[in-house]
Amino acid sequence: MSRIRLVIAGAAGRMGQTLIREASRLTAFEIVAGLEAPGSADQGKDLGTLCGLEPLGAHVQSDPLPAIAKADAIVDFTRPKVSVELADLAAQARIVHVIGTTGFEPDDERRIAAAARHATIVKSGNMSLGVNLLAVLVELGVKALGPAYDVEIMEMHHRMKLDAPSGTALLLGEAAAHGRDVPLSELRQKPYDGLSGPREQGGIGFASLRGGSVVGDHTVVLAGDGERIELTHRAEDRAIFARGALKAAAWGQGKGPGKFSMRDVLGLTGGH
Repeated sequence: MSRIRLVIAGAAGRMGQTLIREASRLTAFEIVAGLEAPGSADQGKDLGTLCGLEPLGAHVQSDPLPAIAKADAIVDFTRPKVSVELADLAAQARIVHVIGTTGFEPDDERRIAAAARHATIVKSGNMSLGVNLLAVLVELGVKALGPAYDVEIMEMHHRMKLDAPSGTALLLGEAAAHGRDVPLSELRQKPYDGLSGPREQGGIGFASLRGGSVVGDHTVVLAGDGERIELTHRAEDRAIFARGALKAAAWGQGKGPGKFSMRDVLGLTGGH
């Protein structure tokens, strides 16, 4: 079986370098290029050297076209604007696009959905097995307990994270909303500030914390009268996200066009 030719977007970033290290250990993958913005100080560097490994013979470049032309998959933890543009290119090339980027606006989501008519797109707010299992448990718990149990989602990340709530928190919120058979947009609580009044029954609240070097902590609280259930996932190493994304890139080979989630990749039931 031939190796999967892989392009890594945002190659010089923390997740990009983690992806390079993880993919270079796996015989299933051949890294063919890394992408960074024009003007990056890392342009032209060997991807192995960039990560403190032996040279890999693939380099950082700014033009995605020649990279994608020779790729079977692109893995992308960048920014929404970049991810949308890469989705368009993946659609033209009919390859797999794994999107771990978060913070998309509705227009971005529509463009990605359009690209999925031609590309195999796996998109998730979190690529780890544990978080996606947690989402299934949240959905089942909310469905079983009903609206008498309030749902609050708390997340904490490192000080450099740009979006809030995190993509993982929103993924968990979507799971809770699905457990109530109502869109998250109709249940999402406004942030508590000042005299916010009593909490609305059935609502889903979010709290975001930022500081230090926290990789990612998420807790879903199901709070009823007289008892409270807390479901928690703590990410200790970015490698869990990289391994999940690479699993998705391999899973997508031969699947054909469509927009998929990590639940599809992992075969987890009870999802949407």
